[in-house]
Amino acid sequence: MTPNTLKETHFNLPGQKSLFRGKVRDVYTLDNDILVMVATDRISAFDVVLPEAIPYKGQVLSRIATRFMELTSDILPNWILGTPHPAVTVGRRCNPFKVEMVIRGYLSGHAWREYKAGRRTLCGVELPEGLKENDRLPHPIITPTTKEDLGAHDEDISRQEIIAHGLVSEKDYDELEKYTYRLFERGTEIAAQRGLILVDTKYEFGKDQNGVITLIDEIHTPDSSRYFYAEGYAERQAKGEPQKQLSKEFVREWLMAEGFQGQAGQQVPTMTPQVVEGISARYIELYEHIMGEKFTGESPEGIEARTVEFLARL
Repeated sequence: MTPNTLKETHFNLPGQKSLFRGKVRDVYTLDNDILVMVATDRISAFDVVLPEAIPYKGQVLSRIATRFMELTSDILPNWILGTPHPAVTVGRRCNPFKVEMVIRGYLSGHAWREYKAGRRTLCGVELPEGLKENDRLPHPIITPTTKEDLGAHDEDISRQEIIAHGLVSEKDYDELEKYTYRLFERGTEIAAQRGLILVDTKYEFGKDQNGVITLIDEIHTPDSSRYFYAEGYAERQAKGEPQKQLSKEFVREWLMAEGFQGQAGQQVPTMTPQVVEGISARYIELYEHIMGEKFTGESPEGIEARTVEFLARL
């Protein structure tokens, strides 16, 4: 492990109640409904955590998410209280809604696969005939998924089913839809300023301890969103060529080329130092395109002490 890699943490924080270690994040729950979320450099694909950590990956994702939370804070409140280190976010614990709000401006990924298979209704939304992969949709559509426990796959679900099953009340769901459209519009505007197209993304919401709907988790990162380069989009689309993407799809493509798709009996390919350095360089490239600024990483040294010092000031 390189000196600038943060694979996992073992904090002992004041008021600490529990530690949840997810695929790529370590989440500490403290007294007074405070969460400390550490974006580690672990990387997952096909629901598998890969054996090698990627230098600066956690900082890249955490800093993008924090910036976009700041840039959308006029739309609705978010969970963040502060960032004592580029890989650490401290915020308020919220009660999450049991759905993820996926919004799509283009026919890509899962939506395209469903469309290609002949389905013209996705999550209760009707899609027109005659679309090609990566075509812009007549207007953005919301295609929610269930938010399953660790290890389970999220499933498509319609607005009607969400309300009928009592996952979200009709009043709250109408609010979530409104916020989702507004966040996507803001993300689309910012992406356009960077020469990018925000293709699709997902938002997660919860209610704070006062019952206020709050934006949680991460937004507009290359792990939760798909971006195309705007330059050449129309020409590639007219010729039926693949679009130039800005996402972590390149990691999945490398794994598939090495014969790994997360299926039983398959071995994760060897991640040489060259492969690890290459993935790290791509994440930094993602950061610089999305943020429009040079990336400067920070050492993880002293990360716990900085977090404790920040918590003492709350």
